[in-house]
Amino acid sequence: MRAFKAEVGTTPRRWLDAQRTARARELLETTDLPVETVASRSGFGSVTALRVHLRAATGTTPADYRRTLRR
Repeated sequence: MRAFKAEVGTTPRRWLDAQRTARARELLETTDLPVETVASRSGFGSVTALRVHLRAATGTTPADYRRTLRR
C-alpha cells in the first residue's frame, strides 16, 4: 500500500473511487443508460453509492449531471 501511494499519490481505495467516478461521468455524458445501469457498469454497488461519489466530485446528482450536460 505504501508503494502504491508513493507511486500514484493516493490510496488504492481513493484511486479506485476516482476511476469509478470518471467512468460513471463518461457513461452519463455519452449514453442514455439508466442511472442504475451506469452505477453497475462503473463498479458501484448501488445507485446510492454512485450518487454519494458523484456528488462529492461534482456537487450534483447523476440525473442533474446528465441534464446539465444536455443543455
